[in-house]
Amino acid sequence: MAAITAAMVGELRAKTDAPMMECKKALTEAEGDMGRAEEILRVKLGGKAGKAASRITAEGVVATYIANGVGALVEVNSETDFVAKNDDFLNLANTAARLVAEKNPADVAALLALPAGDDGKTLDEVRAALIGKIGENMSIRRFQRFETSAKLASYLHGTRIGVMVEFDGADEQVGKDVAMHIAAMKPVSLSADQVPAELIEKERSVAKLKADEDAAAAVAAGKPVQPADIVAKRLEGSVQKYLKEVSLLNQAFVKNDKQSIEQMLKEKSTTVKAFVMYVVGEGIEKKVDDFAAEVAAQVAASKGA
Repeated sequence: MAAITAAMVGELRAKTDAPMMECKKALTEAEGDMGRAEEILRVKLGGKAGKAASRITAEGVVATYIANGVGALVEVNSETDFVAKNDDFLNLANTAARLVAEKNPADVAALLALPAGDDGKTLDEVRAALIGKIGENMSIRRFQRFETSAKLASYLHGTRIGVMVEFDGADEQVGKDVAMHIAAMKPVSLSADQVPAELIEKERSVAKLKADEDAAAAVAAGKPVQPADIVAKRLEGSVQKYLKEVSLLNQAFVKNDKQSIEQMLKEKSTTVKAFVMYVVGEGIEKKVDDFAAEVAAQVAASKGA
């Protein structure tokens, strides 16, 4: 039987992007025949997608696409940031964004069912094949589509934060500046009256707890407690401060903090109609791995292979 060298394993991995241990097993089964080993991997890793599907995908990228008044923002997730830099993975994300813009799918399931290229394979088939090739779970989490007679601008901060802005105005740079500002300051709404009620109540609750702590401290120190009307004003002041901080139009412009976004837009004769911001993995609970245990398991597996 031919000896399986590290160089052979490395060569097969470079050709297939398959996990190292899978490459070694395939070469062993193929008795060192590189071509046969590639075929074995294609067969074996076809089922990889099913095994990987239960694993958490909290890394990934945000991709954008804009053409002819139609735009799309898509979040595509992977298990590790290493895979998020893979060219095939990035192509998957960019294809998904283009399909959202061009085909207007109703939801992620409809997006996955669309043909992804000239070979007729669906986006989901491309995704599953890539899972098999790389050995890591991947998922398309969400997307937002714009179709407008106004203008669209996008901004990507690396690949982890993506913003798309719909705006009216003669200066294209203003839209790009607003998109960049949103990525930096992360507003939750366009204006104060659009901030979700549950976020306002959460802020009010935090302010109330602080007021209660202050009252308890005053009683413990033998000092007078603030009257109810003063406490009410404190609570309202905290809420108004919060609304100013999280609504786009009220925020100080990152490129000129002497102006609010609203003032800057007025100066530039520009109106922002809507925006969407995606942050990769936002709201997904990440798995915390025991790295030492993982390495030990890989060493044990290599000895048994």
